[in-house]
Amino acid sequence: MSDEKVKKEAAGEAVTEEKVTKTRTTKKASTEEKPAKEKAPKAAAAEKTAKKEASEDKPSRKIGKGEKYTPRLRKLYDTEVVKSLKETFKYTTPMAIPRLVKIILNVGAGDAVQDKAVIDPIVDEMTLVSGQKAVKTYAKKSISNFHLREGMPIGARVTLRGSRMFDFLDKLNAIALPRVRDFKGLKRDSFDGRGNYSFAIREQLVFPEIDYDKVKKIRGMDITIVTTAQSDDEGYHLLRSLGFPIREK
Repeated sequence: MSDEKVKKEAAGEAVTEEKVTKTRTTKKASTEEKPAKEKAPKAAAAEKTAKKEASEDKPSRKIGKGEKYTPRLRKLYDTEVVKSLKETFKYTTPMAIPRLVKIILNVGAGDAVQDKAVIDPIVDEMTLVSGQKAVKTYAKKSISNFHLREGMPIGARVTLRGSRMFDFLDKLNAIALPRVRDFKGLKRDSFDGRGNYSFAIREQLVFPEIDYDKVKKIRGMDITIVTTAQSDDEGYHLLRSLGFPIREK
């Protein structure tokens, strides 16, 4: 065998060995990187769990951890009002005892016929006052004399139930109505004959959430309190027991 042939074979073997070494190094590096990539999601999950536990350890601004919020008037109704109504009207079943069903707030805007943009501030104000998103109300039929077309926005409304209903009534009794100028109580004859009570507020400014500087126009508000009472007398005693300021006569 010649020297040149020996040199070529030796060079070929060196190249082959170098390729094998590079391949092994690449595989080793990939196997080392794989566990690192597998650890990343686990580390992220552990970090997320730690943050969640830390946030749960912080006390809530409204109620403590594990506690259930119950409005003040709801507690009053369950502990005192139910017993008082049962003794007064001699109910034979707990289901006959009157209770609150819902409170409906409604604001009409006749000037919305000329300018639809006036509805949005009304919706925002009612949302602040009630603590629940208000919705627009639309005309059900066209009236040519008033330039009103069916489907045009003409006001806003919100219906409160449950805890929001009791919270709103509490605010109405303790804050809003006492701020009405020369307020001496509400009339008793505003019941509808079936234990539901309706009245109107002339200014939305009596609610503490409304900023006077941001009010574009003073607007009134119609409020209806719906109950399960079967008579006005039962509805009157229910609302009076909850602190609602209705005059006796």
